[in-house]
Amino acid sequence: VQLQAFGGGSVQAGGSLRLSCAASTRTLSTYNMGWFRQAPGNEREFVASISGSVGQTSYADSVKGRFTVSRDNAKNTVYLQMTILKPEDTAVYYCAADPIGVAGGYKYWGQGTLVTVSS
Repeated sequence: VQLQAFGGGSVQAGGSLRLSCAASTRTLSTYNMGWFRQAPGNEREFVASISGSVGQTSYADSVKGRFTVSRDNAKNTVYLQMTILKPEDTAVYYCAADPIGVAGGYKYWGQGTLVTVSS
């Protein structure tokens, strides 16, 4: 499956952005989907995930209460609504797909979209 993340940009602290991840598959419900980010000089880190079947969500502590992950399986798209953005949220954001029932975790990755938050 191919993933394309978009929606990044530059925003001031306190602002909002919505990232989208479009998937080439017509069976997005068979994948758990995740968002990750990598800031310059840092390791890639988990941000949020949403399960394929019931839409159960999980968040990193650093974004809880500010970010919301959602999915529209009919549109083959996953979203990350980001609010109350902080300069430390600046990073390249990636979406990833984890096939349900297949070992190995997130097998498919998008190309990333840059989010820059200025103070």
